[in-house]
Amino acid sequence: MIDWDDAFENMAYIPGGADLPGQWAEAAAAYRAEMARTGRLQENVAYGQNAREVLDVFTPEGESRGLLIFVHGGYWRAFDKSFWSHLAQGCLSNGWTVALPSYPLAPEARISEITACITRAVTFASGHVPGPIRLAGHSAGGHLVTRMMCRGVLPDEVVPRLARVTSISGLHQLGPLVGIKLNDTLRLTPEEADAESPAAYDPLPNVPLTAWVGAQERPEFLRQTRLIEEVWALKGADVTAVYDPGHNHFTVIGALEKPDSPLTKEILR
Repeated sequence: MIDWDDAFENMAYIPGGADLPGQWAEAAAAYRAEMARTGRLQENVAYGQNAREVLDVFTPEGESRGLLIFVHGGYWRAFDKSFWSHLAQGCLSNGWTVALPSYPLAPEARISEITACITRAVTFASGHVPGPIRLAGHSAGGHLVTRMMCRGVLPDEVVPRLARVTSISGLHQLGPLVGIKLNDTLRLTPEEADAESPAAYDPLPNVPLTAWVGAQERPEFLRQTRLIEEVWALKGADVTAVYDPGHNHFTVIGALEKPDSPLTKEILR
């Protein structure tokens, strides 16, 4: 019998995991300060009415090639954009404008409401940066960007600009979350879990998806990656699955800092 609480536990299986949030916050603050000094950072730009519906925009040197939106994780209940600023470096160095949104968290917001927030963030940002749009997200953020690729979520005027979606260690089937302790915070019903599972939907045509996961992650995250690859490939989507050797749930996103890393190259492919 599967212990679903354990299946979704990451921090306890990563040495030094409890120290990581402080390290992320420190690295992110240093990078924001650097970008602010150069005038290439707009902070706390409102995209909605909630106090957490704000995003930071990092602009490249020279003309922008388009927009990357990175959506953070934290099981829809933790963190905000300020922990992840340094992850903009890789795509920014390749000439892309990078936007990092915060969003309301559970239990204040249900997952369906968070999905609506990210829809607003993508729509808002698309009106301020020309060119193609690429989405990437980690863990719960991987779920949220994959939801943007489901038919009927993004406005018709945004869809043609969507060039690629990259779900990093994303969750694509939420049913197993209903019966675990985490759901005391998420408040998912079986109906909402089904309605918020990307695997239950048809993907947008002509938008490629990359499902990227650390090869040393928990088995459930590997399963979630295989699941979306198999289900959406059967629906005709262009899906690439990558199992990044030597990486766990948290080290896997460090590659976003590097302009020539395989993950950065894949996001921009």
